[in-house]
Formats: sequence, structure tokens, C-alpha cells
Amino acid sequence: MNTGAIDSATDTGTDAAAIAAGIDDMYDAFLMADRARFDRHLHAEVTTWETHLPGPLRTRSELDAYRDGRDDSGTRPALDRLAAEDKRIDVWGDAGVARYVLVAEPPGEPAQHSRVTDVLRRVDGAWFIVHHHSELLAR
Repeated sequence: MNTGAIDSATDTGTDAAAIAAGIDDMYDAFLMADRARFDRHLHAEVTTWETHLPGPLRTRSELDAYRDGRDDSGTRPALDRLAAEDKRIDVWGDAGVARYVLVAEPPGEPAQHSRVTDVLRRVDGAWFIVHHHSELLAR
């Protein structure tokens, strides 16, 4: 795999790099249990669709309620590594889409791979994820 590479189909240079850096920072924040830093990458109206979630979460407040319950129950995932690989990022004005494979490595267990698509919107010069879709891949 080409870890962390950006393959942009359009000439977006700086914007694609900013989106890639934001995605990397978001997953680093997850590993550090820094929810505030993680959330700086999410729009307030982000929709979150993931294989393991209880249906689509349609706002950040719905995501927060899910995470609060998960964390309170002690079921927050413990991971040795969480990284976006094989990134492909396209930008059209103030809209962008990032596609990548998310690799999650739980301690002492095989890595899990998910196919992810993030749709982003630029607001006041900063990129925010407005839609996150992640599907666990069978390996």
C-alpha cells in the first residue's frame, strides 16, 4: 500500500494536502483520546454512516450522544494504530471528497480495513467533514 499518498485527479495541490493533513490529524487525535481536536474536523451537521454504528447519525449531536454512551460504558476502541492509507482527494471550489482505506490495528489482533468516503466543505477557509461513510471490509 502507498501509505498516506494523495492521488488527486484535479490540480488542487494545496487544498488536497490540507484535507489529507486534516484527516491524518483527526485519526491521530482519536489515538490520543483528544475528542476536541478530533471534532475540529467535523461540521456541526455531519452525517456519519459506519458499519458498526446503530444506523446513520445525522448530526454531530447524534454522534456525540453515541460516543458519550460508548465511552461511559467503557467500550471505546483501544487501538495501536489508526491510519488513512491510499488517499485519493478531489477538490472543486469549496467542496472536496476524500476516499481512502482506514487501517485500525487493535492490540494483539489483526488489522481491520475499512473503505471510507468523506465529503468536505470549506467554511471560512477551513475544511470540515460534512458526510463520513465507512464500510468494514472482510479480509
